[in-house]
Amino acid sequence: MSENYKPIGVFDSGYGGLTVLRSVIDELPQYDYLYLGDNARTPYGTRSFEVVYEYTLQAVEKLFEMGCHLVILACNTASAKALRSIQQRDLPNIDPTRRVLGVIRPSVERIPEVTRSGHVGVLGTTGTVKSESYPMEIRKISVGHPVRTYQEACPMWVPIVENNEIGTPGADYFVEKNVKQLLEKDAKIDTVILGCTHYPLLSETIRKFLPKHIQLLEQGPIVADRLADYLTRHPEIEQKCSTGGSRRFLTTESVENFETRAGMFFGESLQAEHIHL
Repeated sequence: MSENYKPIGVFDSGYGGLTVLRSVIDELPQYDYLYLGDNARTPYGTRSFEVVYEYTLQAVEKLFEMGCHLVILACNTASAKALRSIQQRDLPNIDPTRRVLGVIRPSVERIPEVTRSGHVGVLGTTGTVKSESYPMEIRKISVGHPVRTYQEACPMWVPIVENNEIGTPGADYFVEKNVKQLLEKDAKIDTVILGCTHYPLLSETIRKFLPKHIQLLEQGPIVADRLADYLTRHPEIEQKCSTGGSRRFLTTESVENFETRAGMFFGESLQAEHIHL
């Protein structure tokens, strides 16, 4: 592997992070990207903080080993349960010049620009909702401008997407049910965050059951926009990201299984490599 190969690493427990990577590549196509999906151990959402932290750290260290100086945790569960510990506890010992970023903070930072009522809903996996990461991050940015946050766990949405049931009556049933339950918590909600990287594939269905005045925030475009801004503000990091325009895809599961499903999330077919963590 060339010493000049310093890709931006993108990690997810499975496939969902490919929706984020797609948006990032669309906005910043010049960089090299290295995607790692821990498909053999997915889902992370039902696992403890300790296990998610352990698995995520293993993936981050592997991406560092393969030349990445910047890694994005394109996974809400990993961002919720592992990011802070890795940033504060591990990076100073591994290499204080490297960076690990998540997807929750960029999504939350967009809220003040969008909400008028200050009442925000979050649709997420059970693990992300239980972590309380969104309400905690929203409280940090809403000093002086109080934002009320309401969450709804949607445990059936990821299986619907991964089993390619999008657009079926079953998908409609569960999406309508969860959207309705979220909106019943507060009639003033005017902004809804999709707190899982699988959910953009359900966005058309979600919009069917969401009143038109409610803004729907998808993480991919937001993360891409914030990453572009981050690299502009941190030239010392940007200079360590190689610009060969290449994309590599790694999975801890079988390559065949990964390639069969990954195209649905990435928007085009791709070739993957198997890796052990």
